[in-house]
Amino acid sequence: MTYFPDYLKTYPNMHSSFPFHISKNTLGHGFRAHRHDFLELSYVIEGTGSESINDVNHEMRTGTFTFVLPYQVHEIFTDPGQKLVLYNCMFSMDLLMESGSDPGLSGLLGEMTALPAYVQLHGQDQQMMLALLEEMYQEYNGTERYRQTLLKGKLKEILIRFDRHRLKHAPLIEAEAIPLQGAKTHHSVWPIIHHIHRNYQEELALSDLASKFAMSASRISEVIKQTTGQTFVHFLHDLRLRHACSLLVSTEMSVTEIALEVGYGSYKTFSRIFRESKGIVPKDYRKAEHHRRVT
Repeated sequence: MTYFPDYLKTYPNMHSSFPFHISKNTLGHGFRAHRHDFLELSYVIEGTGSESINDVNHEMRTGTFTFVLPYQVHEIFTDPGQKLVLYNCMFSMDLLMESGSDPGLSGLLGEMTALPAYVQLHGQDQQMMLALLEEMYQEYNGTERYRQTLLKGKLKEILIRFDRHRLKHAPLIEAEAIPLQGAKTHHSVWPIIHHIHRNYQEELALSDLASKFAMSASRISEVIKQTTGQTFVHFLHDLRLRHACSLLVSTEMSVTEIALEVGYGSYKTFSRIFRESKGIVPKDYRKAEHHRRVT
């Protein structure tokens, strides 16, 4: 695809130590085409409609569970006279990709992406998934001890059960034979993107990535563009500038301090790139946002 609709860049708690959010929503008129760089799962409680993920459509009805990968363009349509009621959960790749020798659930972002992005659950499977999501929703809105640890465990169980179900009900599937929901995504791009997300505040170049991931710089550049719709440089600037905007609004740090914090070597470079992207210099952006929030 060459056209990318709305780019949603934030969700509640995105910049916290636990980047996770779950909500229960009612859609009377679907939801516009969009993409984002975080992961999202949804589960339909009632109603009917459909969803398009990178131009591949599937039905949505009670028991439909969908797992959307970063940068996939997706849109929800509600059937006439219906309202879709569903859980939506948004979270960072960090919660799936463990450090050290444990790969965590990174397989969901790698070879297993050859499988469908959704499953239709019935009977006991449907009841079990609904119970897990209801428990996670209640825990998220609570304040009890070990809340984050329990939420992370429930998230992993939900995704494991989803993955097992789609594998069990997709016999004779060969990874090479099934496109990733219409996307041209190289299976090893996700560790690269995760690495950029974790290290964008440092000096980072394509040559560094090429050395670390044993791929040519040109190939890494290609798969990043295919997956995100952005060049490596624009992708890196986008991550840094979003962090900078958050700091400009929520802290009293100086613009120079923010420039260094998000990965730029100097105020001059940061200010130039910020102005080119936002059409305004950082100091004026801070003033405008503060004024907007108090009026």
